[in-house]
Amino acid sequence: MKVLMICTEKLPVPPVLGGAIQTYISGILPYLRDKYEITVLGVNDPSLPDSETIDGVHYARIPGKVFEIYKDEVVKYLESNQFDLIHIFNRPRLVLPVRNVAPNAKITLSMHNDMFYPQKINPEEAAAVVHEVTNIVTISKYVGNVIRELYPEAASKLRHIYSGVDSNQFLPGNHPKMQKIRNEIRKANGLENKTVILFAGRLSHNKGVDRLVRALPALSKKHKDLALVIVGSKWFSQEDITDYIAYVKSLANKLPIPVVATGFVSPSQIQNWFAAADIFVCTSLWQEPLARVHYEAMAAGLPILTTARGGNPEVILVGENGLVVENPDSPAGFEEKLNEILSNKTVMKKMGEKGRELAVSIYNWERVATEVIEVWEHSLNTPLKEEMQPFEEQMEPSLETAFEEVIPQEEQVEELTVQESVATEEKETEEEIARKEKEKAEKKLKKDLKKKKKKEEKEKKEKKEKKEKKEKKDKGKSKKSKK
Repeated sequence: MKVLMICTEKLPVPPVLGGAIQTYISGILPYLRDKYEITVLGVNDPSLPDSETIDGVHYARIPGKVFEIYKDEVVKYLESNQFDLIHIFNRPRLVLPVRNVAPNAKITLSMHNDMFYPQKINPEEAAAVVHEVTNIVTISKYVGNVIRELYPEAASKLRHIYSGVDSNQFLPGNHPKMQKIRNEIRKANGLENKTVILFAGRLSHNKGVDRLVRALPALSKKHKDLALVIVGSKWFSQEDITDYIAYVKSLANKLPIPVVATGFVSPSQIQNWFAAADIFVCTSLWQEPLARVHYEAMAAGLPILTTARGGNPEVILVGENGLVVENPDSPAGFEEKLNEILSNKTVMKKMGEKGRELAVSIYNWERVATEVIEVWEHSLNTPLKEEMQPFEEQMEPSLETAFEEVIPQEEQVEELTVQESVATEEKETEEEIARKEKEKAEKKLKKDLKKKKKKEEKEKKEKKEKKEKKEKKDKGKSKKSKK
């Protein structure tokens, strides 16, 4: 059977630049390639050839980055290539163009976030998409609940499949393979004998790392050995300093504990920072589908503190592998829950061990691939244009709050955002604070430059006067010697 997996237009596969969907596809391929003839269609990248075959999987790469361009290239590719099943990842707007050019193929749609939101897709088009696909796979119950809330007719086609992680890549810091790396990172960054709190993710308002930073002054009074590591940038390898990043940096600079900001870390090195940490914190403020950093933290044997937003709490067994902050808008929630974990080292250790156990036994790629195969086979056995028979395992009843506060994100098409409206203690918005901090920094820089220039001019003048004085003195000596 010929299967085409269509990735999103933002990042390439394999995940040389990272990306949750790209990592997902690469994770399950080893368990699928012997059973199916697979082609992965994705965006091109300077570091990768436009066409290649690796371990029996064919990769075709086309121009993209912008959805409309990518859509046209996908259609063009399908005009000359036929498949039995087409698995589209997180782009419901690709379904109808694909159906037009591949009328006999079965289509499975994987949803990694809320791309069915009306501001992302026309409701009429979305309803047609639901009709055309045989399956809709979601990465969390939350995502499925949102879709069903919007389009009840999708209910019988929904199935959630939790993602996975490579537990051989992400290892606990006390694992023989990671002990040396852990020690080297901690020594190089002044983290020896510290309890390291790790945040890993994009540095944007909706990811909320500022809440964690603002919780640390009070927490550090109770726990004297703390340190903070922030791994991430604005958007994967982009290192731009946004107003929000400037704001977070200004907060971090005032902390009484060591802070390490790594910037973007490549997917091949990220596990080292997890191994160097002692606890992982996800600070998301938006209704996040389910961040894959939770799986990585579990595999690395770290206790987790996450937020009650979207699908994130679905992988937390409260008190066993982590805790949940119910109101992440307030830094106090992070302080309280972190204090609860940090105050009992035995419980902290057990949480990490439980997380590792869950990652190895449940959240592994083989299990994910097995469930994907079930979906594919179900799709192949479902006649086109007929109502799909429901899976034995269906989504839980929709949550009353499933669709609340879900607003499109302005930074990237991969996710939706919440509008930032939480004021600081001085009732100023973070944007205002960021601007003020930036202005303050610019004023300070100008002042320092002016001071430096004045000092240089003074030194230059003194040097000139000293030189003239010396020349005058030498001239006087010369006259005396002539006499």
